Amino acid sequence: QVQPVESGGGLVHAGDSLRLSCTASGGTFKYYTVGWFRQAPGKEREFVAAIRWDDAGTSFAGSVKGRSTISRDRAENTVYLQMNNVRQEDTAVYYCAIGFPPTSARDNANIYRSWGQGTQVTVSS
Repeated sequence: QVQPVESGGGLVHAGDSLRLSCTASGGTFKYYTVGWFRQAPGKEREFVAAIRWDDAGTSFAGSVKGRSTISRDRAENTVYLQMNNVRQEDTAVYYCAIGFPPTSARDNANIYRSWGQGTQVTVSS
C-alpha cells in the first residue's frame, strides 16, 4: 500500500520561502492525485493545494494562491509544495494525501485514501 511521507517542515520567518516534500513509500504516486492539507491548532483541517494524477491540473486554496506552487518529480516519486512569502497564519501541521478525487472535489479531504503523518510548519514574526 502506498503511503505518503512528508518532510521539509520547521521554523521559518515571515516572508521566507518553504518547500515541503511528499514522497511515496511502498509504491508509486504515478496514478494518484496528490493533495496538501493543513491543520492549525484549534482549527479544522483545510485544503491547501493539489496536483492531478497526470499533472494536467492544479488547485490552490485562496489563502495560498499566487504565492505557492505544487509540482511532481516522477523520477523521485515526490510531490513538492513551494510556499513563498510565508505568513504567521501559515503555521500548521501540513499533511499530504493521495486519492482519486474528481476535479471539482480536489479540496475534499474525505475523498483521499491515504494520509501521511504530517510535518509541522511554524512561522515566526
